[in-house]
Amino acid sequence: MKSADKFTDKAEIYAKYRPSYPLEYIEYLISESGLNEDSLIADIGSGTGILSRHLLERGFAVIGVEPNDDMRTVAEQTVKPGTRFISLNATAENTTLKDNSIDLVTVAQAFHWFNMEQFRLECQRILKQEAKVALVWNSREASSDINKESAEVCRKYCPNFKGFSGGMEETPIPFHQFFKDGKYETTYFGNDIHLHLDGFLGRYLSASYSPKENDKEYNSFITALTNLFDKYSNNGTIIIPNTTRSFLGQV
Repeated sequence: MKSADKFTDKAEIYAKYRPSYPLEYIEYLISESGLNEDSLIADIGSGTGILSRHLLERGFAVIGVEPNDDMRTVAEQTVKPGTRFISLNATAENTTLKDNSIDLVTVAQAFHWFNMEQFRLECQRILKQEAKVALVWNSREASSDINKESAEVCRKYCPNFKGFSGGMEETPIPFHQFFKDGKYETTYFGNDIHLHLDGFLGRYLSASYSPKENDKEYNSFITALTNLFDKYSNNGTIIIPNTTRSFLGQV
């Protein structure tokens, strides 16, 4: 299955249950990237537009580049009227954007699906001189008990599970090979997630590796997650330790 197809039929649940990004991160991104009201941002692998909407709400012009039809349609439907949003059916490796036209490239929860070298060359082509690329993930804290046990559930019932965030904990991404001269800034922002049962289940069902309703593992997966929720929740709410991780630099 192509990377672009992994979230087909999951767009609505993805949009509803995936966590957003802390305002502190958005402020940091705007400041460190030197953006102004005339800046043009390319959000690559923009999905349902979670990060795009943050930037649009600040008044920036954003081009969302997303190859999955379901995800892109949800983004187009949920962007507020009047915002400066352009939606493109294209890939990270071939964005179709103009040379030297972009002031910032953002990639939220998607870089691990890209061909890194081809995407690096595409960023060099479309970015203005000195402009940066921001890679960001909402990542579960691997040391917490709830996240350790939920990973075991995923390993048991999800044949395609390689670890959270595409397995980047188990197989770290060589960011030094992507960023110019191996130089980039790493920052962390606390972003714990508070969920009721439906949100807890939805968060896991939105993952590319999770079973769908017609898969044989689905009911067992839901039962195991519900048992985890019952074990760790308090007054109907569970807290998932989560960190927003950002990698920012030139390419």
